[in-house]
Amino acid sequence: MNFGMETELVEFKKSTGELKEGVISLASMLNKNGKGTLYFGVRNDGEILGQQIGDRTLREVSQGIANAIKPQVIPTIIMELCDDKNVIKVTVEGDEKPYSAYGKYYMRTADEDREISPQQLRSLMLGASDSIVNIESNNQKMTFNQLKTLYIGNNLTLRENTFKQNLNLLTRKGTYNLMADILADVNSYSIKVAVFSGTDKTNLIKRNEYGYKCMLVAVKQVLDYMEALNDTVVDVGGSLRKESKLFDFACFREAWLNACLHNRWLRQTPPAVYMFDDRIEIISVGGLPNGLTLEEFYAGKSKPVNVELQQIMVQLDYIEQTGHGVPLIVSRYGREVFDISENFITVTIPLNYKRNAKDSFFNASAKAIDSRDGKILELMKEDPNISVREISGLVGLGTTTITKRIHRLKEEGIVERKGSKKTGQWVVK
Repeated sequence: MNFGMETELVEFKKSTGELKEGVISLASMLNKNGKGTLYFGVRNDGEILGQQIGDRTLREVSQGIANAIKPQVIPTIIMELCDDKNVIKVTVEGDEKPYSAYGKYYMRTADEDREISPQQLRSLMLGASDSIVNIESNNQKMTFNQLKTLYIGNNLTLRENTFKQNLNLLTRKGTYNLMADILADVNSYSIKVAVFSGTDKTNLIKRNEYGYKCMLVAVKQVLDYMEALNDTVVDVGGSLRKESKLFDFACFREAWLNACLHNRWLRQTPPAVYMFDDRIEIISVGGLPNGLTLEEFYAGKSKPVNVELQQIMVQLDYIEQTGHGVPLIVSRYGREVFDISENFITVTIPLNYKRNAKDSFFNASAKAIDSRDGKILELMKEDPNISVREISGLVGLGTTTITKRIHRLKEEGIVERKGSKKTGQWVVK
């Protein structure tokens, strides 16, 4: 019989001669997951060695844990017989973080116990007080017209006299909190989408700012922009016509929405999108939430950093509470696209074909465009008064798609609308 591998929840020790190291592992697992299991008499590869057990062995283990771990926990200690060998199993649970062992603090990372930084210790000590709904904003003059418009668009009604309380936009003192700040009509948060030529950040060719407004509006604008960039390439080689998108938009959408939901907004840094010739990187601030293991993360288990923000995003149909986002990305690209550290989570989505910065529409100077954009511009040149509906009929794309493409062409500085919506004209530069 083999016990398998050590994990964020399980630690093996050869014997009680390693009691101190085992106690440190228990405190480390308590700080990460609120629980943990320790076996004495098992090698670190899961092979059973057996543990000699005398009259005082279990008591010594119990006293060692009681004397070393603060605040004190009450372990469950049992003796198990495995392959005719005795093994001691110790389990602990607790929710009074942080826990110290021998006067020091540790955090479990995979199967390792690492002494934690002052920043991590502060996070454990503050706990829920670090929530964006409990932190008072420096700005106490806010309006929420953009947020209200999103609710109206989803056929939901917000009562003027109660919506701030119902959406958790106020601290217990009744002042605006940090979540109110990121959802206000005007704020200091700028969400960036940067496009680079090549495979590193040496040559920046385009940077869009989608900030200083209600975060949920900016999030949607990023999705619209990236969808407009996700053009189809047609391969006519061979006997069959093959079409492929630049990248898997469903995976990008899940990665982007998760980045915005789980971002540590209290650090004052929004998530960002970086696009290179061969990949897209979606970066959010903050590692895995405390209590969530890597295996649980990859399995789609969710422990939102910003619970109240999740409720709003669910109400507005930005996300669903199904936990399918990470498994979807993993099934398409594998776990290796996730880079998870103490301070950041980066999701790297490879492009399905390599961009040519010289010839593609990403080029900063040439501003080259694809055939459908070219058709739109040709129609605008022929008839500056042409409507979106008329363009839609002639190009063969829906009005929503045409509107998105025109919006991108405006952002790229290729086309401009002069005059009113009804009587104005298109100017192709």
